[in-house]
Amino acid sequence: MHYQQAPQNPPIATEKIAIDRKIFFLDLKENNRGRFLKITEDVGGRRDTIMMPIPALAEFIEALSRLAEFEAKL
Repeated sequence: MHYQQAPQNPPIATEKIAIDRKIFFLDLKENNRGRFLKITEDVGGRRDTIMMPIPALAEFIEALSRLAEFEAKL
């Protein structure tokens, strides 16, 4: 039996961050439910992904900023 996969929508924009043996891909994408951020971590071929709806993005960035500021004070 042969199954066809639905074609994937290409990213609207993408960023790649390589740190040590990890690679992070940040892809701004869109589907029929709206825009979202897809964050993928690749460690030696093993991938973990989270999807974040765009309305949550500003709050996520603010939380990351607070954590970065806190870590800088340590």
